[in-house]
Order: sequence, then structure tokens, then C-alpha cells
Amino acid sequence: MTVTGSASAASSLRHAMAHAGRPGPAQWTNLDGRVTLRTLILIRWIAVIGQLATVATVQLVMGFPLPLGPVLAAIGASVLLNLVAMAQRGGRLRLADRDAALYLGYDMLQLTLLLYLTGGLANPFAILLLAPMTVAAAILSRYSVVLLTGLNLVCLTVLAMWHFPLPWPEPMPSVAPLYAFGIWLSLSVSAGFISGYVFRVAEEARRFANALSASQVALAREQRLSSLGALAAAAAHELGSPLGTIAVVAKELLHDMPPDSPYTEDVSLLQSQVMRCREILAELARKPEADGGDPFERLPLTALVEAAGAPHRLGHIQFAVERSDGSIGEEPIVRRSPEIIHGLGNFIQNAHQFADGRVTVAASWDARSATVVVMDDGPGYPAHLLSRIGEPYLSARSERSGHMGLGIFIAQTLLEKTGALVAFSNNRSGGARVVVRWDRGVLEPED
Repeated sequence: MTVTGSASAASSLRHAMAHAGRPGPAQWTNLDGRVTLRTLILIRWIAVIGQLATVATVQLVMGFPLPLGPVLAAIGASVLLNLVAMAQRGGRLRLADRDAALYLGYDMLQLTLLLYLTGGLANPFAILLLAPMTVAAAILSRYSVVLLTGLNLVCLTVLAMWHFPLPWPEPMPSVAPLYAFGIWLSLSVSAGFISGYVFRVAEEARRFANALSASQVALAREQRLSSLGALAAAAAHELGSPLGTIAVVAKELLHDMPPDSPYTEDVSLLQSQVMRCREILAELARKPEADGGDPFERLPLTALVEAAGAPHRLGHIQFAVERSDGSIGEEPIVRRSPEIIHGLGNFIQNAHQFADGRVTVAASWDARSATVVVMDDGPGYPAHLLSRIGEPYLSARSERSGHMGLGIFIAQTLLEKTGALVAFSNNRSGGARVVVRWDRGVLEPED
């Protein structure tokens, strides 16, 4: 019999994000705040209650002799630690990675002491030593997980070599050395496997969560820019009428003034400044059209592609937007959404980065679907990464330039929000190829 152990549980960007790379090496503080002190306190109270209940059952009900003094001292240490922790802002404190690792390390050592007093690895509950380490792998940095896994292996080795015998009422034969070694080996292998597996899964989840957050940031920025253009056009329209009135009044005042009036020069200056204001407002009203129109304005598909690619053109790269010869029917009229602009713009920017001399965007459509294909004449996607393109933080497409991965992930995520299907491949003649396809019923706005 044994005492149950304690365990605990918890749960940067450029505008296009096309060159964001893999996160840096894990540090002590890179996952700060992922678990609150209250969570660890609550779980430890549950463990203390379970440990006390086990002691009472083993000692009083089953009549097995336990070293009560040391066992109760180990449990009392957990009670004292919880009371001290509760004094820290009521346990609402979010723990740094290092502090959470220390709390979990204590849980592991306390459980090791209890197992040492009650049979070591021969105790069937020795497997609970894996619990704190598993939780650590889910919420802590790689450095902390490695340290705690090493501590776990040390604890298992100590328990295998030194421990009090199981508290049977009569003498029992000792565990065969080979069997004891098997228990130690199985728990040690399980510790390494579980920590690595859980950490990898949790790290993948964290990466996708961070990448999705980056997608939301990019979309919010695109929406703010679009709203700013619409606001400028609206302001130009609203201010046009009062400025026109001021211009008319100033003209009449100048006409009625005698030539030698001391106010003639002031009125002339007023007229010139009014005209200057009207020119500025007219320029503001024209800029949204140059960028592809108001975000709620409908555009032909090819015009939308031009608007998406305009900010990303490079002088030494030839850029062409073509209508495919296989297009059937009228060209789709598409709403200029930030998701489409940012997504297509990101693919076009990536193509310019890796192209040798030309980037081509081909648009095609029929009665049921619309397709945009972005192609470049660069080295193309590496064959071993082709099936994984679209995952966040993927390695570089080419040794010669930058990273790919997060930007492509953001672009794919935003386009899929509009109902698009995105596929990646290489051209037979060389170069990368991105195919974005919509159902026309989803792409074109209803009247």
C-alpha cells in the first residue's frame, strides 16, 4: 500500500508575417503565466487529503504498520507549503516557468520520500511519480522539462536502490533483483517517452495557437487599414460641401470689395487655402480607388488580384496578371475583403521573394467556381516539405533567402475563412505554384 502523490495541471509580427521563423530556444521565462498558483494549491490540497486518507486506511483499517512520524511529516510539509503559497495574493499569482518547475519538483520529491518510506518501487503506486513530470511536459519550457525528467530518473534510481520494506504484517521475501531492475527500467523508459511525447504535442498546440493569434493580428491590421481608407473617403465627401460654401462666399466678398480695400489680400489668401483644402480632400478620395476601392466595393476578380499584388511588386521581377483562356462566362465580381487582399498579397509577396525573373497570377472561372493561381520561376518548394506546406514555422523554402511558414499559414488561414481551398505544388518547368479556388456562390456577394 502507499500514499497517493500530488500532481498539478494547467493549460511578434510583421504586417505580412512572410518571413517569420521558428521560435527561439526555450528559456526559463518563455512560457511564463501558463499556470496559476491557485491551480497548484488546489491540486496539492486534494493530494494531501488523499494521502491522509491512505495513511488512515493502511494503518487503522488494514492494520499495516507505517512509519507514521516521517510519513506525517512529509504530508505536513505539503500543508505548510500550501499555507505559505495561499498568502501570496490568495493564490491568484501567475507563476513564472521557473517557479512552476520548482513547485512540480517539490511534488516529485515529496512523493519520492513517501515511496521511500513505503516500499520504494515495489510499491504499486510508484507509477504516480510520472504524474508531476507529465504535467510539467504539458505546460513548461523544454529546459524545465529536461531538468524535471532528469530529477525523475534520479528519484526512480534512488528508490530502486534504497527504500524501507513494504509494511506487511509478517516478513515477505525480497523482490528479485532482475524484477526490481525491470520495474526501474520500465518506469525510466516511461518517464522519457511520456515527457518527450507530451511536450511535443503541447508544443505543437502552442505553436498553432500562436500562429492563429498572428493571423488575427494580421487580419485586424488589414481591416484597420481598409477602414482608414473608407474613413478618409467619407471625410473628403462630407467636408466637400462646407468648403464649397466657403469658396463661394470668399469669391463674392472679393468681388464686392473695392480694389484698395485692406482686406483684399486676406480674402485672396482665404480663397487659395480653400482650394488647397479641396485638392487635398480630392486626393484622399482618390487613394482608396487606387488601392482597389472601398472595402465594401465590388471588383472584378482580376482587379482584386492587381490590388492585392500592388504593394509587393519588385522592380527587377516581371509581374503579370492574366485571364486564363479556359474561363467561361462573366468574370466574378468580388467584394474587396481584407482576408482575400492579405492572403493573395502574401502569396504574391512570397513568389516575388523567390522568383528568378517573373511572377504570374492566372485567374480563371466558370459558372460554378473561380480560381487564382500564383506561379513563380524560382526553385520551387522542396520535395520533402511539399506535403507540410501551410504548417506554421516551417523551415526555409530555399537556402538563399529567408523563411517561409508563418506567413503562408496566415495567408491560408485567412483565405480559408472566405471559403477558399488552397493547394501547393511545383510547376513541371520549375517554380512554385499556389492554387486558390472558391465556389462562386460563396465568393460573390449577394445583391
